[in-house]
Amino acid sequence: MSRVPNRTVGFILFSALCVAAAVAVAIVAVVGSSNHRDKVRASVAADRPDVDRLLAGSAPVAVFRDADKTHGSTYGSMTVAPVSGGRLGTPLTAGGSCSRLAYAAGHGLCLDTEGTKMNVSILDDRLKPIHELSLAGIPSRARISPDGHWGGTTAFVVGHAYAAPGTFSTVATILDLTTGRKVGELEKDFKVTKDGRPFTARDRNYWGLTFAADGDTFYATAESGGDTWLIKGSIRARTAKTIHRNVECPALSPDGTRIAYKKALTSNPKTWRFTVLDLATGQETPLAETRSIDDQAAWLDDGHVLYADSDGTTWVVPADGSGKPQVWMRGADSATVS
Repeated sequence: MSRVPNRTVGFILFSALCVAAAVAVAIVAVVGSSNHRDKVRASVAADRPDVDRLLAGSAPVAVFRDADKTHGSTYGSMTVAPVSGGRLGTPLTAGGSCSRLAYAAGHGLCLDTEGTKMNVSILDDRLKPIHELSLAGIPSRARISPDGHWGGTTAFVVGHAYAAPGTFSTVATILDLTTGRKVGELEKDFKVTKDGRPFTARDRNYWGLTFAADGDTFYATAESGGDTWLIKGSIRARTAKTIHRNVECPALSPDGTRIAYKKALTSNPKTWRFTVLDLATGQETPLAETRSIDDQAAWLDDGHVLYADSDGTTWVVPADGSGKPQVWMRGADSATVS
């Protein structure tokens, strides 16, 4: 019988150790993930009676994502809290983990990453999944129309032919939340015009959907060549047009008269200032928040705007440019109030 060289024996032993280590890591990951899910389920079960009571009531309710990294067992979980006089009550764990979350009129959206895809859970009036979709990309934004019929998602994607290697582009998709079906992507399925001409730039991108109360009108950001525009469109007609320049991540006010958005101040590096646009007059009002923050704002009410910073703190600021930013809640993002 021939002898196996020492180097071969050593390689075999090293390979065996690597496999054993990989298996051990996998077991720890599975156990850790299982323990995390068990803790979330326990929190949800304990809070469920109060969650159902809040969501079934007529008083304003905030739905947001737990962004408190010191509470590992519930980090990323769907959370609700009562709102009174603009202030939050005691938070309650309402469901599993999301990367981005939205809720309005008894319908919810929970976006999460699943491998190379974005998992979209359409939720009922108790934040329980009723439809599941798989879309391309990494979750970025989520919004729901005031009547609960339409949902809007934005995702980062790679692979567009015009994009430089390793860079991202965006895909904005409208969903019918009543059927769980995809209506279409703004880039592929909607006819958009700029200054009366078809907006067909090869590098065009869309993101940050927001919806009006009429059940048809939407707004979003269109971008090409580093320039951005606010577009106004019709879901039924599958059309949209540019109406204002230098608008990113729009959010329509509850009364439908104003858009809160990020206005770009510099391009390299990119910095923004939260601003409110009067749709009737075109007047722009810079808000008191002077930090450059990358988020799609939400409206607490007709007089106040919410937004989250990169540290997981949600702030509130008057919509008329007065006052100063105040902490609304720490360890929270993706907040919507309905």
